[in-house]
Amino acid sequence: MHIAWLGKKTPFCGNVTYSREITGALTNRGHKVSFMHFADTKADGDEVPLPFLYKSQVFTIPTIRAKRVLERSLRRRKPDLVHASLSLSPLDFLLPEICQELDLPLISTFHTPYDGKRRNVTSTTQLLAYQLYAPFLAKYDRTIIFCEEQQDLLVKLGVPRDRIMIIPNGVDEQKYTPEIGSIKSIKNEFSARQIYVYQGRISTEKNVESLLKAWKYCNMSNYGCKLLLVGDGPLRPNLEPFYNLEHGVVWLGAIRDDARRIEILQGADVFILPSLVEGLSLSLLEAMSCGVACVATDAGADASVIANGAGVVINTQGVSGQLRTILPILREHAAWRESLGKAARQRVLDDYTLKGNVDRIENLYREILTPIRAVG
Repeated sequence: MHIAWLGKKTPFCGNVTYSREITGALTNRGHKVSFMHFADTKADGDEVPLPFLYKSQVFTIPTIRAKRVLERSLRRRKPDLVHASLSLSPLDFLLPEICQELDLPLISTFHTPYDGKRRNVTSTTQLLAYQLYAPFLAKYDRTIIFCEEQQDLLVKLGVPRDRIMIIPNGVDEQKYTPEIGSIKSIKNEFSARQIYVYQGRISTEKNVESLLKAWKYCNMSNYGCKLLLVGDGPLRPNLEPFYNLEHGVVWLGAIRDDARRIEILQGADVFILPSLVEGLSLSLLEAMSCGVACVATDAGADASVIANGAGVVINTQGVSGQLRTILPILREHAAWRESLGKAARQRVLDDYTLKGNVDRIENLYREILTPIRAVG
């Protein structure tokens, strides 16, 4: 089948990884994918650049021309369906109208993070995004989300339950795999006895400062531990002067090279995700697939991923205080770290592989297209 995929290629974020991994897998299975994304470059093969005024990891502002470019491309390419990996853009709200006019089935993946318990200001802000999107998601043929709690929230906001599909993210378990050799290599590179990793945006909702405060309080650097921060964002200039190599904190910035990111995860002892809001973190799944012991808050769907022994779940309230207790225990108990890492890897193999994810997306495509082809 021919899929018109509307997603992101830059700047690097979870949405970019999601689009790349899914479209790559679909192409490998013999499907044709026309990738439509916001860019200022010329068309390359099956790519369609859409003009924009501004884009960031969080949202995108298209030009007035973007709608016309998208419509023209869809008319010319005649795909079987459109799948939008929603990038928080005004164009998201116009897609139902565009696809209805062209008689094209429309599917979305809604990545917007959340904290279903609404325990903090950030989660309240994310709820506003859900309230804004719900009337438009109700017009999509299907919307893919990651867990039942997220589904219940959208249903309360008016999205018909039969238009929502729960398809958790997945990772390539053969690509993200434990590798004993990397452990020694990374530890030598950073002169560390133990490596702890955070991967994601350096922004308010990711709550990185709570991790840094706990790290500094526990004097982790005095025990030969290093904290590697993989990612960038608006809060980095404010935090980096106060948490640096003196405290065993290494700011690596955004790393787009998969091989390097995987090498770091394979060499890590612990992965920590202190987010206030989440969807279903691909970074968390990548670390789990590499056999790393994981600590994450119960925001979004992350708690269900590492529940029942596949990781350590903490509350989004009082993250720093909880980490002050957990970090020294993880530091001193290698057997526990190893056990958590093995359980994390097995959880991915059981429930969160990329193959399983794409299988379910393919089935959804067929379900959507079957009535159309039967009529045709």
